[in-house]
Amino acid sequence: MSAAGLYYLAELIEEYTVATSRIIKYMIWFSTAVLIGLYVFECFPTSMIGVGLFTNLVYFGLLQTFPFIMLTSPNFILSCGLVVVNHYLAFQFFAEEYYPFSEVLAYFTFCLWIIPFAFFVSLSAGENVLPSTMQPGDDVVSNYFTKGKRGKRLGILVVFSFIKEAILPSRQKIY
Repeated sequence: MSAAGLYYLAELIEEYTVATSRIIKYMIWFSTAVLIGLYVFECFPTSMIGVGLFTNLVYFGLLQTFPFIMLTSPNFILSCGLVVVNHYLAFQFFAEEYYPFSEVLAYFTFCLWIIPFAFFVSLSAGENVLPSTMQPGDDVVSNYFTKGKRGKRLGILVVFSFIKEAILPSRQKIY
C-alpha cells in the first residue's frame, strides 16, 4: 500500500513541479525556524544547529535547479554528506540528553528527514521533460539520450541496449 502512495506522490510531483518547489521551499523555511527555536528555547548544541542551518542553505542551492538535480553536482554530494553529519550529531546529542521519544522523532522528522525525502521523491520529476536544446544536424531523440556527445550513450540507456543485445541480437541490414 505504501508503494502505491509513493508512486502517486511521485506522479503529483512530476505534474506540479512549480508547486512542489514552493512547498519544498516552505519546508526548508519551517525547518530553519524549528532549528532556531531549538537553539533559543531548548539550548541545543551550537554545532548541531549550525550544521543543520548550513544544510538548509545547501538545500536552497539544490532548489535553484529544481526539478533538475544532477547527482554529480557539488550541492547534491555536499547535501548527502551533511545528512550523514546531521544524523551523527543528532544521535550523539540524544544519546547524552534525555528527551521523550515523540520529541526525538519530531526532531528527526522535521529537521532531518522530510526535506531529503522530498528531494528524493522528486528526482524523477525532470526525467520526463522534453529536450530543449540540440546541435544543428542532430535529431531530437539522439541528442536527448547522448546529451550532445556524439556516439556516447549514458546511464540506463546503455544498460537497456546491453540487455537487448544479449537477449535479442540484432541482424545487420543489407540493402
